[in-house]
Amino acid sequence: MTNGRFIGFCLVFAAAIAWSGGAYPAEKMKIVVVTGGHGFEEKPFKAMFGSYPDLDCTFVALADESELFEDISNWPYKAIVLYNMTRAISEKRQQNFVALLDSGIGLVVLHHAIAAFPDWSEYRRIIGAKYFLEDTEENGVKYPRSQWKEGVDMSLRVEDASHPVVAGVRDFILHDETYKGYVLEPDNHLLLSCGNPGSQKEVAWTRTYRNAKVCFIQPGHGAQAYANEHYRRMVLQAIHWTATK
Repeated sequence: MTNGRFIGFCLVFAAAIAWSGGAYPAEKMKIVVVTGGHGFEEKPFKAMFGSYPDLDCTFVALADESELFEDISNWPYKAIVLYNMTRAISEKRQQNFVALLDSGIGLVVLHHAIAAFPDWSEYRRIIGAKYFLEDTEENGVKYPRSQWKEGVDMSLRVEDASHPVVAGVRDFILHDETYKGYVLEPDNHLLLSCGNPGSQKEVAWTRTYRNAKVCFIQPGHGAQAYANEHYRRMVLQAIHWTATK
């Protein structure tokens, strides 16, 4: 382990201890991490979650695009992390998803999951944004296809240093993929902005949907993000913040 990685691990470990009230938690918090519909670097992605000492992570790769939400009668998880870009979700599964949020289950949405479930209109209100996979007209308004660009050194600025999700995070540069041209809900609370011209300004925010805390973090395309100490810290703190009622 290099010195940089060791320091990064220590910072993430310290964040976990802080969230547990200063002691290592007796019982790990169960979360579910949802993938499917988009390729990603699986090994380093899972290693990031494996580095969080207070989380018990279950990974679900969706086979038919939304089956996780078919039966929620014995739901064991305190938070959902979406990293999928699947499309289909039946009316029953939509209702179950919303019921989980109604019960206070936390929701963290990462990177390309902004473009999941494109035909479900409520998803936009849940996560606070709409990414357009193609030129779209809604309610008489025409929206061009949203844009993306890989391999960008994103200049990221913390907008609310007092928020628990970005506690201990400083302005930083992250080599990742930018998105631009998504539409935002007006009641998002901005946490992180990007100064690159090819990127949307708003790249991380929190919001409330019914009884759920929701956090969206736009970066997260590949291994360089998963290994970045600030990014890892934000993801961990987003999980804890959303799961705390």
